Amino acid sequence: MRILVVNVNTTETMTASIGAQAAGVAAPGTEIVPLTPVFGAESVEGNYESYLAAIAVMETVRAYPDPYDAVVQAGYGEHGREGLQELLDVPVVDITEAAASTAMFLGHKYSVVTTLDRAVPLIEDRLKLAGLLDRCASVRASGVAVLDLEHDPQAAVEAIAREAARAVEDDHAEVVCLGCGGMAGLIERVAERTGAPVVDGVAAAVTIAESLVRLGLSTSKVRTYAPPRPKSFKSWPP
Repeated sequence: MRILVVNVNTTETMTASIGAQAAGVAAPGTEIVPLTPVFGAESVEGNYESYLAAIAVMETVRAYPDPYDAVVQAGYGEHGREGLQELLDVPVVDITEAAASTAMFLGHKYSVVTTLDRAVPLIEDRLKLAGLLDRCASVRASGVAVLDLEHDPQAAVEAIAREAARAVEDDHAEVVCLGCGGMAGLIERVAERTGAPVVDGVAAAVTIAESLVRLGLSTSKVRTYAPPRPKSFKSWPP
């Protein structure tokens, strides 16, 4: 089985970190292929960057030349998962939805701890669209910029763990979801601080994708995610 794990930003070191997290949970025989978009922002922290990332992710996957069995979209918020589901005949799993749906097996309410406050509405909208918001106790911002996860990891981990503890204590969350693909590898520290199960979206998405492939299931093409109708596109691809 081969799974493409697509970073939504153009930072190669973050792609490597996401790929390592994915490979660490993949079953024997599953090949993880980390991909970085060829255009876009170095970090995705707002609507403009997010919509640009959606196009970049779709085009990066379309350009991949070899066969694959599933795609994991490794970005929190809105990054074009539905477009990929129209384009592809293999399962497409978004880490935002994968983390939340996994968390609901583990406790009554979950919280998401993300990066900057401006990302909170994007994540809430994604969860609402997916029908996962009712069991969400809160979406909390740590105040950590995406690239700070690499540039100042010690301070970043402390800020994320602090907000996770507040989610459990103040919001009554029973499970914590790490709300950024770049937070891969923080599970133990946050679990230690909160005493609650901690779900990493990349790890959850990979295991869900593997399960769908083994079950022989993929996206329904009956209506919503039917392939795009044939038509001409002006000046596209650029």
